[in-house]
Amino acid sequence: MKYLLLLILIFSALLAEEKKEKITIGFGPYIQTQAYKDVAPIVVPSPVVFFDNGLVYVRWTRVGIYFLGEKNEDYSWGFSLTAQPQPYNYKASDSDALEAMQDKESSFEAGLAFSIQADKTYFEIMALNDILGRYNSWIIKSELGYEFKLGDFSFYPSAVLLYQSSQFVNYYYGVTQGEATPFRAEYHAGNALQLGAQTYIEYPLSKKLSAFFNIRVDKLPQEITESPIVNDDYIYSGLASLIYTFEY
Repeated sequence: MKYLLLLILIFSALLAEEKKEKITIGFGPYIQTQAYKDVAPIVVPSPVVFFDNGLVYVRWTRVGIYFLGEKNEDYSWGFSLTAQPQPYNYKASDSDALEAMQDKESSFEAGLAFSIQADKTYFEIMALNDILGRYNSWIIKSELGYEFKLGDFSFYPSAVLLYQSSQFVNYYYGVTQGEATPFRAEYHAGNALQLGAQTYIEYPLSKKLSAFFNIRVDKLPQEITESPIVNDDYIYSGLASLIYTFEY
């Protein structure tokens, strides 16, 4: 019900807006490798939505509502309330290495964000809290990016720094005393900093239709890689989609 109300608020704001704004929509497969031992990558269909009218925004699967800020052609900034899905999860049945572990569920996070963009450079930082009570804590994410063109291709590379609380790390990567076995030691970790790099790539197929890709790699911190249920130092993810851009 709360997600429906949020969509109604966003749709109402769009209808109330007199100035024409661009909306980009699309759909495609999203793939993400799993750091857990012998667990297959995640492959799911993903919607792709981008728009920002200075009041509300959608950035891929994250939504937000501005409560303070300014939007201009070459410069903008804003504070917003924001929410996004947290996709991490596993089931004990996913691999032998996770046998007898308690299933870990994906979640939904919400919090406060600040973003600023000048010409082709942008920066964003957000503090997000687990609102579904999975890991019962918060994370802080910051991202610095730049836009450039190479021929007909548009690139949007960025660097990502993710602070993960000890509750987050232990929920998804820890091993409790009750889950420990002779082959899987009990494991608890502290707060962690995770580094990532990604880029969006867009190639126009027509005036409104484009091919769209996302490629990302995350370097897992030592607090995660030392977990007995983790087998990889990196998480790789990507998206391939057709997107359609129009004005409302």
